Amino acid sequence: MIKALWTAATGMQAQQMNQDVVANNLANINTVGFKKSRAEFQDLMYQILLKSGVETSSGNQLPTGIEIGMGVKPVSVQKMFSQGDYQQSENDFDWAIEGDGFFQLDDNGRTVYTRAGNFKIDMDGSICNSNGLKLIPEITIPAETVNFSVDSGGTWTATDDIGTSIASGRLELANFLNPAGLTSLGRNLYDVTDGSGEAITGNPGEDGLGTISQHFLEMSNVNAVDEMVKMIVGQRAYEINSKAIQTADSMLQMINNLKR
Repeated sequence: MIKALWTAATGMQAQQMNQDVVANNLANINTVGFKKSRAEFQDLMYQILLKSGVETSSGNQLPTGIEIGMGVKPVSVQKMFSQGDYQQSENDFDWAIEGDGFFQLDDNGRTVYTRAGNFKIDMDGSICNSNGLKLIPEITIPAETVNFSVDSGGTWTATDDIGTSIASGRLELANFLNPAGLTSLGRNLYDVTDGSGEAITGNPGEDGLGTISQHFLEMSNVNAVDEMVKMIVGQRAYEINSKAIQTADSMLQMINNLKR
């Protein structure tokens, strides 16, 4: 059987996965705090028919050998944590992180992480995300609050109608040695893994952590033009691999027709 059939099939499967990743990036182009992904691939094992460096019968050494590759396989889908574009907002509870770091949220006793800073206030006055997960450390806004402000260092202040401070505190961010190792939970949330390492927490603007910009949201870092180019390249690669299968099939058909 011609190996090209199976080799090209691995190429089609790889490009199908590549298109799945691109489609997810484009689907989340307007998702707050979303980070695009990139599919990465490796070549498979090789069948060595003639090893390079061996000596011929005349005593000469072969500079190259004969190695036939067996195709390609997906090896990872990596999150790209480059900074997304900023969108200005009039909401006091819209915050963007300028630089590295994640907001921390309490998910039933488990700490999860997000770059999405579109927060709300629940019925108890606690700041939470759209799914009701409360910010860590918890921030509770007094009922008589008229103005709420957050500076770049994460210090927040709630004031009443005459400008008197009635509550204050400071945000805390988390960072990781390898953010790409975080696992995506959906809902704009990430969880730690052995690959990401444990969270390193601190105040905004300190120890390499980013600063806070109130009245801004960090949008998706997906570039529509780049993703469209990847989609076209992936589509053509898929098509070329299908042509390789058709060509191998035609060769087999010719062999079958040698004797009628």
